[in-house]
Amino acid sequence: MTLDDLKVFVMVCEARNLSAVAREMNCSQSAVSQHVRRLEREVGVPLMERQPRGVVPTPAGRILQRAASDGLTALSEGLRRLDELRTGRGGGVVIATGATSIRNLMGPAIKDFSRAFPSVGLEFHTERSSRRCLDVLRGGSVDLAWVTITPDADAQGVEQRAVVSLEWVLAVRHEDPLAQEAALSAEDLARTRLIRPPTGTSSGRQVENYLGAHGLPPRATTTRATDWDTALLLAELGLGHALIPAVPALVDQPGDGVRLIPVTGIPSLEVGWAARQWSALTPSAREFADTVTRHVAGTTTAGA
Repeated sequence: MTLDDLKVFVMVCEARNLSAVAREMNCSQSAVSQHVRRLEREVGVPLMERQPRGVVPTPAGRILQRAASDGLTALSEGLRRLDELRTGRGGGVVIATGATSIRNLMGPAIKDFSRAFPSVGLEFHTERSSRRCLDVLRGGSVDLAWVTITPDADAQGVEQRAVVSLEWVLAVRHEDPLAQEAALSAEDLARTRLIRPPTGTSSGRQVENYLGAHGLPPRATTTRATDWDTALLLAELGLGHALIPAVPALVDQPGDGVRLIPVTGIPSLEVGWAARQWSALTPSAREFADTVTRHVAGTTTAGA
């Protein structure tokens, strides 16, 4: 049993597909299978079983997957700390998130943290979706990821902690007939010309899936936003209506041209932190996560 055997086995368990792992490793599918078979010979029980569309771990395979994932995470963390000791770059925290989150949620927390811990470096990897943030987190290149909380992520090698639940608002221009409404229901969205939410994002998919499942297709425009800031700007320009999460920094000053109307009936958006293993985080990473949590929770509570 080698370290490479365990790494490949965990990758196969997560991808559920030998070919996908082979492409990622730039090797043959048979080479991937050899790693799995070598483990099976050593432990003496089947670890994977074939299905029509790939493979899945057996009960024994799931036991080994969890143990191997925890061990590889701890090893990666240990090697990172040794590298910090060797290079003298200790105390850094690497975070994956979107630019919108940094601008509208984390700004004050980053300032406070940097003042309190001036020797700790912060490095931000800006990604365009929670899925990408989780991918780089699993890959070990970041300590923390700020993401939309999704039920399936906890079973895919990360641990999530929700921080805040965001309601939805609709941005409309003041001269729009909808601007006279004090609040809107999800059913009212059928009257909108909805700017399509950010493509490929968890939050955007949640909105589109909910509306589609409840038979509430708005009169979607051909305009699509790449992030929530852009959606708000496009609404100001009169290109449609923007359904956005009620992030305080985003909605407190929406701009002179639009009014934000609460929308009821759509499940709120849960956002928060993800880590490969909370117990393995450095003190600096835990302190940064806690600082952002205090600021975000306090801000959204005060604005409620």
